[in-house]
Amino acid sequence: MAAPMKNGRHFGQWISMLLFWGGLIPSATALIEGLYCGTEICYDVLGVPRDAVKSDIGRAYRQLARKYHPDRFSSLTGETRESAHQHFLLIATAYETLKDEDSRRDYDYMLDHPEEYYSHYYTYYRRRLAPKVDVRIVILVTVVAISIFQYYSWWASYTEAINYLSTVPKYRIQATEIAKQLGLLNKTKEKGKNRRSKEEIREQEEEVIRDIIKNKIDIKGGYQKPKILDILLCQIVLFPYCLCAYVVWYCKWIYRFTICREEYGDEEKLYIIRRNMKMSQSQLDSLEAEQRDTLLERQLWIKDNYEVCSSSSGGTTGVVVVL
Repeated sequence: MAAPMKNGRHFGQWISMLLFWGGLIPSATALIEGLYCGTEICYDVLGVPRDAVKSDIGRAYRQLARKYHPDRFSSLTGETRESAHQHFLLIATAYETLKDEDSRRDYDYMLDHPEEYYSHYYTYYRRRLAPKVDVRIVILVTVVAISIFQYYSWWASYTEAINYLSTVPKYRIQATEIAKQLGLLNKTKEKGKNRRSKEEIREQEEEVIRDIIKNKIDIKGGYQKPKILDILLCQIVLFPYCLCAYVVWYCKWIYRFTICREEYGDEEKLYIIRRNMKMSQSQLDSLEAEQRDTLLERQLWIKDNYEVCSSSSGGTTGVVVVL
């Protein structure tokens, strides 16, 4: 007799524990406080059925918003300013929940599946905390900002390069001769009241020389003037065109020199030499005409000739061989 009574007591204890822990678990059929309209159903707040269309929801919201707006609380019987404000906020929350298709779909899913308690919390706050800005706009603004910084940094580097080239004898002598031909240096030597100090004349001469180097002398290679088409934004916009142009050029190359067996011209030879030497186009452009002629004379577009020349230079690049 004692054993059944003992087992009964244990059974009662288990039932009590289950009831206790069950009270801590949210009810599967109850609405969740803090999500959407809380313990109220958003459809009931607006007075519309669940199958109501968007226009009906908007019409119901406008009618209730005019009625419960805090500025009109005095016309409502039994309403205070605070209660009218809280009711108005609930109406606005219901409308914000139901006017958006994605939010309404999540809310309907919560009503149909109340047992997925934690999933509803995750879905609700994920949507509320998600960025409202279109990712495409963020990418566009980022690319534009990078392009602007890129362009102005290039101009800063170009200005420094011009200041450096004005001290290089080759460019300085050439610029001085052009300035004399244009009569620009003679204007710096004025007499009479307009006579200036030697420092001022020297500064003006330097400015004239820098301007001549910048605008009159063909500067190639890494010292070229920045072009707007080289920035990132233009490169992205022009990428489809450049890709198509490259495909057309490559097909012509295959047709002319592989199928028709045409001989290479100087331009094609220099292209192959540049590719063998792993040089950029700006590096090739920076070479003097005599240096490019030396590359052609050595027939470095032929792979064997280039390998012999490269090995004889101790494994250094072909640029070092000719410079």
